[in-house]
Amino acid sequence: MKFIAIIPARYASTRFPGKPLALLGGVPVIERVWRRAADILGAENVFVATDDERIATVVTGFGNVVLTSPDHRSGTDRCREAADILAETIDFDVVINIQGDEPFIAEESIKALMACFDDERVDIASLARPFDPAQGFEALFDPNLVKVVMGDNGNALYFSRSVIPYVRSVEWQKWLDECQYYTHVGVYAYHREVLGVISRLEQSPLEKAESLEQLRWLAAGYEIRMALTTAPTIGIDTPDDLAAAEAYLASLKQS
Repeated sequence: MKFIAIIPARYASTRFPGKPLALLGGVPVIERVWRRAADILGAENVFVATDDERIATVVTGFGNVVLTSPDHRSGTDRCREAADILAETIDFDVVINIQGDEPFIAEESIKALMACFDDERVDIASLARPFDPAQGFEALFDPNLVKVVMGDNGNALYFSRSVIPYVRSVEWQKWLDECQYYTHVGVYAYHREVLGVISRLEQSPLEKAESLEQLRWLAAGYEIRMALTTAPTIGIDTPDDLAAAEAYLASLKQS
């Protein structure tokens, strides 16, 4: 089974315009993401998908770029168009959608995602991380930290910005003692044909309510196999996140 990685990247961002080209340790964020993925999958199998000529110009200096429409609603939609374009010239079975703001994505996380497809029944896979109680209740209740619950077969049952599961008859201050929570890591992999279908589905009421596109797929009957990872990562959504990433990068160099 052949895997490729597509990294969707857009210049326009409400919280951090131009984020893919922001410098992290003197290197554009998008280049760090691409190089991390290329180390795992091989440079010939990693592509940046963007609608912005500024990003495309930078990426052509170190890697592969696919120009896409500016009208996509999500990174998944951008990945689908890029996959359609790439399918005209190369063969592949599975697309890994790596966020363009994850410069520290770990090899073990990507390989765990790929291993999900050892089961031929898997069409979509994603990652979950055990919630560390040391982060405290403020982090657990943060709606920006998406929670996920899984069945015994490893498939996701539901994703939510609320705390799930709710521990009945126990004070919330004791929930972390009673239950292992899991948070969602927004990296996906899809069979090529399935990507083409799910990106064209109509938004579901659950997706609209939670603003989580994976709920559209669950509502349509698709299953999402979850791989577990404990590898640390830092997503960059704001300039403050970039500063935190700089500090983390400096700590890696000192260790």
